[in-house]
Amino acid sequence: MATAVAKQIREFGPSSAGTLMTPREFDRAAFVEGWRYELIHGVLVVTPIPLENERDPNDELGHLLRLYWEAHPEGPLNGTLFEHTVKTRHNRRRADRVIWAGLGRAPRQGEKPTIIAEFVSAGKRDRQRDYEEKRDEYLEISVKEYWVIDRFQRTLTVFRRQGGKIRKQVVRENETYTTDLLPGFELPLRRLLQAADRWPEADPSAVD
Repeated sequence: MATAVAKQIREFGPSSAGTLMTPREFDRAAFVEGWRYELIHGVLVVTPIPLENERDPNDELGHLLRLYWEAHPEGPLNGTLFEHTVKTRHNRRRADRVIWAGLGRAPRQGEKPTIIAEFVSAGKRDRQRDYEEKRDEYLEISVKEYWVIDRFQRTLTVFRRQGGKIRKQVVRENETYTTDLLPGFELPLRRLLQAADRWPEADPSAVD
């Protein structure tokens, strides 16, 4: 009598960085916790978790969203998560925060977010990814708005696609952002920046 042998799932960790993978292989893989995993152009990218001055303002954004959710339980906000893997056309991006709105129900597993927020890191290559590469990938999969929170420039940049073109709106430190996707929600940028300012910046010489 044949004995079924369960196929062992390979676990990937920091030493696996640079592994060539397909999106299907990435979606089925197991990963060691405590690191960020992305699939970029067919290559597994492994990075440390974000610094405190990225995680704290992200927590603050989540707090503001959940306060809004409690005040508008029948409103458009359907869910928000941090450190969420987003499937783009060819890649698997690890978004800092995702927001689902206007669904009228809980998000389904793998459903694309309505809004994606990224908190800019210090490295030049990170900035290019946040402002250009991720922008193009997220809008290509019909994300309604893409927010880039930049503690260095003290700005929130909102990207959206309108009439086939990418539109950009820049919100300054002393301004409050509102969006038709979340009626009644107010995002005072200064509050997020103050959360980031509570933590020291990394040594510039250690940043690419």
